[in-house]
Amino acid sequence: MRGATRGWIAAAFVACFLAVGLPYWRIPYHAVSLPSSLWGAGLVAVGLVALLLRASRTATFWQATLAAGAAVPAAICARVSVETGRDPTSHNLWPFEVAIALGVGGCCSLAGALAGSALAWWTGRSSPVSGSPS
Repeated sequence: MRGATRGWIAAAFVACFLAVGLPYWRIPYHAVSLPSSLWGAGLVAVGLVALLLRASRTATFWQATLAAGAAVPAAICARVSVETGRDPTSHNLWPFEVAIALGVGGCCSLAGALAGSALAWWTGRSSPVSGSPS
């Protein structure tokens, strides 16, 4: 993998992490209800970032899917880490929170990567699923 590709994939992860995390972290703990607290512009950004990574041939299908999708549970883990530091009893079911975020983030990034692969294929830029960056 080229250095430029790694940089774009890392930037995509950070962008998705912040797009999902910033609105989610503002919700008071007692008002959080997963997965409904995650729905919104952050998940749209996850799908769009995966789409752009694939459509531009910057990343392979799985790189795009995992980079964008992993940002969602990472944002949940960041909140869990901060809040359990303050109150160790606040997130007793944190593994379920992470599992829900994995599913939601994975579905959104998978849909985006599929759409980006189809777009790249349609425009003749790469194979539909496993095209590697040039």
